Amino acid sequence: MKRFVAAIILFLVSGLACAGALDALSNKDAAGGLKEALTQGVASAVSKLGRENGFYGNEAVKIPLPDTLKKAEGVMRTLGMGKQADELVLAMNRAAEAATPEAKSLLLDAVKKMTVQDAKGILTGGDQAATEYFRSKTAEPLARKFLPIVKKATSKVGLAEKYNKFAQKGVAFGLVEQKDASIEDYVTRKTLDGLYAMIAAEERAIRADPLGQSGKYIQKVFGALRN
Repeated sequence: MKRFVAAIILFLVSGLACAGALDALSNKDAAGGLKEALTQGVASAVSKLGRENGFYGNEAVKIPLPDTLKKAEGVMRTLGMGKQADELVLAMNRAAEAATPEAKSLLLDAVKKMTVQDAKGILTGGDQAATEYFRSKTAEPLARKFLPIVKKATSKVGLAEKYNKFAQKGVAFGLVEQKDASIEDYVTRKTLDGLYAMIAAEERAIRADPLGQSGKYIQKVFGALRN
């Protein structure tokens, strides 16, 4: 068990293999390093996104107009509706920024509840295995948490209401996908996508440079591996 848990830490954070160093690590240190790495990644991702311009100012996660409106954006601007389009984009991203801090407690709870079986999945699942673990455990409850916040932010924009009316009719004619039938559902989904994308980026950073991360357990575990 000591070798197995220590190996999880090793694979998750650096991918190195050093049997002698693993033997020197305790279960407590190994498990602590794993959870500390995940906790650190979650905190960093939420901090970066859950603030003004966390989404709006980051092209990697910025939420664009739904495809249906995006296709008509040029026409809208020609008709003098460009300001409405810009207002909706800003409102959608501000909604995502307001909702993101609500994710932290659920994500950290998922770390605390991680089982040996979950750890095996992370061990064998590739470079984004931890991110996929978070998605599987938190996507549904986070969507429920995000939705009221998103509704409050987007309800103030007239174009959002117009889109919802059009989209509901569009679904019946196959012009709009059911998942995009309301601006609120669309923004909630995109907020989750952005959050997990940022967690994945943090996971890659930890894997690439474990010793450059802060945290006493991470430092202890990888300090032992380097000796």
